[in-house]
Amino acid sequence: MLFLMRGPLNVSEDYQLHVYRQIVERVKPNPTTFRLLDLGGDKMLPIAHREHNPFLGWRGLRVLLDRPELLLPQLRALLRASAYGPVRILVPMVTALDEYRRFQEVLEDVKAELRARGEPFDEAVPVGIMVEVPSVALMADLFAEEVDFFSIGTNDLTQYTLAVDRGNDLVAPLYEALHPAVLRLVKHTIDAGHRHGIPVSLCGELAGDPQATPILAGMGLDEFSAAPPYLPEVKRVIRAMQFREAQELAEQALQCRTASEVTALVNAWLQEHGCGLLQYMQADEPAGGNGRAAASRLQES
Repeated sequence: MLFLMRGPLNVSEDYQLHVYRQIVERVKPNPTTFRLLDLGGDKMLPIAHREHNPFLGWRGLRVLLDRPELLLPQLRALLRASAYGPVRILVPMVTALDEYRRFQEVLEDVKAELRARGEPFDEAVPVGIMVEVPSVALMADLFAEEVDFFSIGTNDLTQYTLAVDRGNDLVAPLYEALHPAVLRLVKHTIDAGHRHGIPVSLCGELAGDPQATPILAGMGLDEFSAAPPYLPEVKRVIRAMQFREAQELAEQALQCRTASEVTALVNAWLQEHGCGLLQYMQADEPAGGNGRAAASRLQES
């Protein structure tokens, strides 16, 4: 947003530092996680070439490694901001280990430059990656040896796993984030992170979906990164359950064969444990809707 709202991609290092410092100082002592410039796909890219399938093209870390004039000022600004409070750096759209290692080499070069300039920064700034393509989810145990945290991006992970363009009306009904294949990749990533002692968060629409909340909690997810309007729904479900119950539900969901089986399973669970949540979600739900408008009324109750 910082880059796209200002038109041309020429946001200076000092201006970025100004913005990042304000955020960090307001959030501390809690850490602020900054996702690096994540262009491509459904985000306008003024410097991009025409692509037949932008979601499989030049985006995320691929752009940053090809365009150091975008990556280097942002890394310098983020590291400098870490002198004012805890900062974490999140790398978007990683697809391979050698790609991430190239990024790490760039990061070390930037740290050396700041040391030479006498700029203070946190030498141990945690660096994590977005897990949003199946190749990274499947190799999560290897990535976990080299990164400090995972953030699972379910919007893209679902899209790539099921080969469904969620913006295409012809196939949009096939986009099912509760598909067992997606859930198994999420569980595999969480387990790999925990085996190596790193935290795992999850973002995307699934993080704010109360139908997914008990399953994700039962899988051992550490953090839900949801938009503020959906937090009351997520909290409502978490407060209504025991962790062991959620673990049992997750185990059952992972054995399902279809997304509809998972949905039926979790709806029955919510009916029993969700303190009326399911009724809110179904009330006034339009055909093909996901119940968000009705569920949002929970904030008023």
